[in-house]
Amino acid sequence: MTTIYLAAAEPGSGKTAIALGLLDQASRIARSIGVFRPLVRSREPADNAALDLLLTRVSSPDSLEECLGVTYAEMHEDPDRAMTTILDRFHVLAARHPALLVFGSDFTDVGSPTEFSMNARIAANLGAPMILVVSGHDRTPAQVRTAAANAVDEAHGNHAHILAVIANRVTPERLDDTLARLHGVAAAHPVYAVPADPVLSAPTVRDLMTAAGGQLLHGDDSLLDREAMGVSIAAMTLPNLLGRLHEGAVVVTPGDRADVLLGLLLAHQSRTFPALSAIVLNGGIEVDARVSTLVEGLRLSLPVLTVPFGTTDTARVLGAVVARLSRATDRKIQVALALCEKHIDAAALLHEIELTPTSVVTPLMFEHRLIDRARVADRHIVLPEGEEERILVAADQLIRRQVARITLLGDPAVIAARAQRLQLDVSAAAILDPVHDPLRERFAHQLVELRKAKAVTWDLAWDSARDSSYFGTMMVLDGLADGMVSGSVNTTAHTIRPALQVIKTVPGVSVVSSVFFMCLADRVLVYGDCAVNPDPTAEQLADIAISSAATALRFGVEPRIAMLSYSTGASGSGADVDKVRAATELVRSRAPELCVDGPMQYDAAVDPVVAAAKAKDSPVAGRATVLIFPDLNTGNNTYKAVQRSAGAVAIGPILQGLRRPVNDLSRGALVQDIVNTVAITAIQAADDGDLP
Repeated sequence: MTTIYLAAAEPGSGKTAIALGLLDQASRIARSIGVFRPLVRSREPADNAALDLLLTRVSSPDSLEECLGVTYAEMHEDPDRAMTTILDRFHVLAARHPALLVFGSDFTDVGSPTEFSMNARIAANLGAPMILVVSGHDRTPAQVRTAAANAVDEAHGNHAHILAVIANRVTPERLDDTLARLHGVAAAHPVYAVPADPVLSAPTVRDLMTAAGGQLLHGDDSLLDREAMGVSIAAMTLPNLLGRLHEGAVVVTPGDRADVLLGLLLAHQSRTFPALSAIVLNGGIEVDARVSTLVEGLRLSLPVLTVPFGTTDTARVLGAVVARLSRATDRKIQVALALCEKHIDAAALLHEIELTPTSVVTPLMFEHRLIDRARVADRHIVLPEGEEERILVAADQLIRRQVARITLLGDPAVIAARAQRLQLDVSAAAILDPVHDPLRERFAHQLVELRKAKAVTWDLAWDSARDSSYFGTMMVLDGLADGMVSGSVNTTAHTIRPALQVIKTVPGVSVVSSVFFMCLADRVLVYGDCAVNPDPTAEQLADIAISSAATALRFGVEPRIAMLSYSTGASGSGADVDKVRAATELVRSRAPELCVDGPMQYDAAVDPVVAAAKAKDSPVAGRATVLIFPDLNTGNNTYKAVQRSAGAVAIGPILQGLRRPVNDLSRGALVQDIVNTVAITAIQAADDGDLP
C-alpha cells in the first residue's frame, strides 16, 4: 500500500488544486485510490467541500464520514487518543485501496506553526512521505525558498520524510527564478513551481452572494458558479462606468440606480463590451416594480443579486471572500488539472514511491489513458458544431489540457460571444465560417469532381460545402484536419453521410460500423455495432467483428470476440442463428489470427461459471472482451441497459472502417463525452497516419 501526505506550510497555499492534479495522475496507475483527511473543523459536509470534491475524482470513493479522522476539538481535548483514532481510521481505508492520498488540514483553527507540526507528526505516525506545498503568492523567489526551508526543517524536526516541495501560486514572471532557488531546499528530492492563475484566485458569484447574505433577483441560478474576476463599485455616471468594465467583473450599484442596472445589462448583452459575471444591487433597496418587469422581459441569464449592506460594507464583505474549489467549480478544476499536468512531474513522484501499475482497468483509468495518448499524438481535430455550448466548453478543456489542436466551425462572432458569456478561453482554436471562408469554393470544386458519378452539379456542391459537416469532412479529406467529431446537434446520418461519400472505407472493409467502450468497474469491454447498421448481413457482421477487434487492440483491449446470439454453440437453429454462425466462420477464414467464437449467448460470453456449463471448450466463453451483436436493436438496447443498470461508463459511438477518423456524438452527449471522443479521434488519426 502506497501513501502520500499532502500538507501545506501555511494558509492560502492552494493545495486542493495540487491534490486534484496528483489524484488525476495516480488514477492512471492505481486500481483505486483512497482519500483521507486526518484533521478537520467538523464532520459537517459544508466544512469539507474540498474533500467532497476529491472524492468525486476517484473511481471507488468511500463515504465522506469514512474519510475523516478527528476534529480540532477532539485533538485539543486528548491528543494521544485523537492520534490513535486517526491511525485506526487510516488503516481501515488502507485495507481497501492500494494507494492513499492523505489530505492535510487547512489552518482553520490553530496557529500555523502548531498546525503544520501536527500534520508532520501525523505523517510520521502514518509512515507517509510528505509533499510540502508552500505559497508563492506576493512573495519573491528568496522569500519562497525561506518559507520552504523553514517548513522542511519543521517537518524533519517532527520525524516526517519530505518527498517533494511544491511552490504554488507563484507569480508567472518569477516562476523560473523561484524554481532555481528551491533546488536543494529538500536535499535531493524534487521541487516544482506552479504559476498563479486568476481563475483559481477568483471566488464564484455564489460565494459572494452567500457571504453577503444576498438573493438572486434575476438571471440563471447555474451561472452563480462562474468566477467573479474582480469587484467594481459603480459610483459614477454610466458613460464613465462603461469604460472601466472588464471581463468577468461583478459590478456593485445601489438598488435604486435603474439607469446603471439597465445600462450594465445592455453592455453585457452587447458584443462590443466585456461580459460580466453578475450585478449586485446593494443597500437593501427594493427595485422599482416597473424596472423589474422590464428586466424580467429581457430574459437575460446574467445574475442580478440584491444584498442588504451599504456600498462600503458590501465592498468590504465581497472583497474578503476567498476562492475555493468545489465540485461545482468545473472551470477551476480544469485549470488546476492543466497547471499540474504542465508543471509537476507527478509520474516521477509516483514512481519514486513505487506506486505499482495494476492490471485492472477502471473507467477513470481508461479515460485518463485516452487523454495521455491523445496529448502525445498532438493531432488537429475539427468540431463542426462550434456554436454549441457543450462543444465550446469541451474545446476550452481540450485546449487547456493540450489534448488536441482544435478548429471550430461556425460564425466567429457568435462563437466569440458565447465563449465570452460562458467565460471560456478558445482563443487558441482556429475558427472558420463555412459560409464565407475561401475554402468553400475549393471544397465545392472537389465535391463536383469526387461525386461526378452521381452527377452532382456545381450549385449542389456549392450548397453542400457551406454545410458544417461537409466542410469539416473535406478538411479531413484534404489533410487540413486529422479527424472530425460531430453529432451533439446533428443526427448520426448527417455526420456519417459526407464521410461515406468522400472519405470512404478502408480497402477490404465493406461497411462502416461503430463500437462503444463499456467501462465496467474493473475492465473495459467493446460492444459493436450499437449505432449504425440496423440488420447487418453475415458478411457485414464479419467485417464489424474484424474492425471491432482492431479498434479494441488499438486501445489496449486484448480482443477475444464473442459473436452473440440467442443460443450458444449448436444448441439453436434458425435464420438469425445461422447468420451469426456464418459470420463467425467468415471471421475465422479472413482473420485466422483472431480469437473468436460463436454463436454465443451474452451470459456465456462474460460469465466464467455459465461458460463452464454451456461452452467449456471455448477459448472465448467467460472471458470475451469484444461482443458483437447480431443487429442494431439488440446492440443499442443492451449497451443502454448495461450503462444504466450496471453503472458502466459508455464511451462512443466510435466509428470504424473509414479511411480517416470521423466520429459521431450522441445528441445528449455530456462535455466529458465530447472530450473523450476527441481524444479517441486523435489517437485514431495518429494510428491511421500512414493510410493513403
